[in-house]
Amino acid sequence: MTHANLRSEICRIGQSLYARGYVHASAGNISVKLPEGGFLITPTDACLGDLQPEALAHVDESGTQISGDRASKTLRLHQHIYAAEPTATCVIHTHASHLVQLSIQGVWSAQDIVPPITPYFVMKVGHVPQIPYAVPGALAVAAQVAAAIQRSQRDEKPIRAVLLERLGPVVWHASLSQASAVLEELEETAKLWLATNCRATPLSDEAIQDLRDAFGARW
Repeated sequence: MTHANLRSEICRIGQSLYARGYVHASAGNISVKLPEGGFLITPTDACLGDLQPEALAHVDESGTQISGDRASKTLRLHQHIYAAEPTATCVIHTHASHLVQLSIQGVWSAQDIVPPITPYFVMKVGHVPQIPYAVPGALAVAAQVAAAIQRSQRDEKPIRAVLLERLGPVVWHASLSQASAVLEELEETAKLWLATNCRATPLSDEAIQDLRDAFGARW
């Protein structure tokens, strides 16, 4: 894609997430890695439902801004994710309500914020660890997310998302459409888990193995 196409795609995904309630006000941010290096990222305090292509921040690999409005305060988080996961070409962070609620109320475990309660969660999302709370944009959080990615790679169970405590999910993938789909599946699974008062029975080990055999699920 050209820069113009990537800018338009970021705006399209932002508008879609905003219209369907996955983001609100000026919460959340989106970035896309550029083939020649560096990336485009939404401006700080921008509403994802009202993004302007020309206002998106263009930064180089070091994080130095080249053009556009001032880059999101989570710039370093996006940089760390791209460095830790070479296959990622985009990152989406939102304050999705049910996931934030879950992080406040209490997750299933630190390494799996919800249990494997649906086949599509297992297939499309996989393991999602929680990252302890720190002030938005904190470098320590970026380092912890990178460490979680590297740990999952060593365990041969690579992750696609984390949940920042009291802030919301961060998802990365090979395209914005794929990242958005993972985000939606994750938020809807949290909604289901909370709706059962966090008592839904997880899929059995046999059922999960069937998903591995049939679809290559990474669980």
